[in-house]
Amino acid sequence: MAAVTTSADRPQPGLRERKKIKTRQAIRTATYALIGEQGYDATTIEQIAERAEVSPSTVFRYFPTKEDIVVTDEWDRLMTAELRARPEDESWAAVLRRVIRTALDLSLAEEPEVLRLRARLGVEVPAVRARMLESTAVTGRLLREALAERSGLDPDGLELRVFAMSVMGGLMEASRYWAETGHRDDIRVLVDRALDVLEQGLPAGKP
Repeated sequence: MAAVTTSADRPQPGLRERKKIKTRQAIRTATYALIGEQGYDATTIEQIAERAEVSPSTVFRYFPTKEDIVVTDEWDRLMTAELRARPEDESWAAVLRRVIRTALDLSLAEEPEVLRLRARLGVEVPAVRARMLESTAVTGRLLREALAERSGLDPDGLELRVFAMSVMGGLMEASRYWAETGHRDDIRVLVDRALDVLEQGLPAGKP
C-alpha cells in the first residue's frame, strides 16, 4: 500500500452509503458555517437543518447532539483500515506515524478551516470538550482492535488499553496545544512530537 492512499485507491462505498455520507457532510458543512458566522451557542439544530436543506429529525437521526456534529468525522475507520493494510514488519511507531499523517494530510487538504475550528471549539466549549473525551474511547477501541490483529495481543487486555488511550490522549493534547497557541505550528509536527514522547519518553530536563 502506498504511503498516502488516494481517493481513487480507497474502496468506494455503495450508493446508499454515499448518500448517507453526503447527508452527514451537508449537515457538518452547515454547522461549521453557522458557527463561524454566529458562534457555537447561538447555532441551533433548526438553523442547521434549514441550511443543510434537511429536516431537524434528519439531523438528529445522524447526530444525536450538536456536539456530535462537531466531533465525529469519516476518518476513524479510514485510519484503522490503513493500519490493518500496513506491512506486518513495520514497527508500531512507524505504522502510527504513517497512518495518522495520512489522515491529517487528507483533512488539511480537504477541510483545513474545519480542523482548526474543531480544535478551537474543543478548547473553548466545555460540552464539545466533554464529547471529544467520550469519542476518544470509541476511536481507542477501533485502534486497539486493529493493533491486536497485528500483534496477537488481547484487544481487551490492559496493555493494549493503556497503549491505545495513551495514543489518543497524546493526539488530543497536541490538538489542544495547537488551538491554545493560535494554530501557529504545523499540527503534523505537533503530532510527531506527541508520538516521540510515547516512543522515547520525556526529553531530558535541565541537569
